[in-house]
Amino acid sequence: MSSAEKTTDHEAIKSWVEKRGGRPARVAQEDKSGGILRIDFQEPDESLEEISWEEFFEIFEENKLAFLHQDRTSSGKTSRFVKFVNRD
Repeated sequence: MSSAEKTTDHEAIKSWVEKRGGRPARVAQEDKSGGILRIDFQEPDESLEEISWEEFFEIFEENKLAFLHQDRTSSGKTSRFVKFVNRD
């Protein structure tokens, strides 16, 4: 696997996701505050709720997250590997 990079830059995150056809989402829940962030790359998953980029980054900042991502797989293909991690 190629190495992953960590960023908190909103524009870089949005660009990376959109280039891969992804959308900001969170795990669907009764309580609409906060939530567990996800990137939805598929047909909308009923366990996920699509959210705006504004709401996504609000949750991202409140939880002091960083975006760990990989640009290319070890075979050179475009990667969709992403994980949300603590900034520390």
